[in-house]
Amino acid sequence: MALSVSIHTDARGRRALWMVTVDEVRALARGLPRSTEAVVRGRLKFRVGRIVYLAFSADETQMGFAFPKEWRAVVLHAEPHKFVRPSRSDLRYNWLEVRLGAIDAPEMQDLVTDAWRLCVPKRLAATWSPPSGPVSSPLGRVSSPPGRASSPPHAASSPPRGAAS
Repeated sequence: MALSVSIHTDARGRRALWMVTVDEVRALARGLPRSTEAVVRGRLKFRVGRIVYLAFSADETQMGFAFPKEWRAVVLHAEPHKFVRPSRSDLRYNWLEVRLGAIDAPEMQDLVTDAWRLCVPKRLAATWSPPSGPVSSPLGRVSSPPGRASSPPHAASSPPRGAAS
């Protein structure tokens, strides 16, 4: 599955080349085994069974995702421009939020699939692999834009299971 990178304009009128859209996340999440889509109180969410592993803010500018509590503070400190502390009621869960305008397609794919892996049975997570091939943009660039790390700090661990509902 190839994900595209869209060109968007931010609130100040600047062009943001590497921003991903809800539709791109939705296309990836719909293709994951046992993943189901739901709209709860006007917000789009993805679940595995009864466990929510992805949720979007009402304005669709932020995406919440399953993420180990133990690593939350590290990621928030390392990239505060990108990641957002979950609401007070979600702090008890393995949960983190990201600004969609601050991530590119490869990073989005990592966040979504890692969140999904936290919620599915271990056997399924171990046997499933993402579609092969690099993620490319319509501009012909492949993988991460210049200056971005090839593997973000949040993709380096094998965290415990569980997520927000």
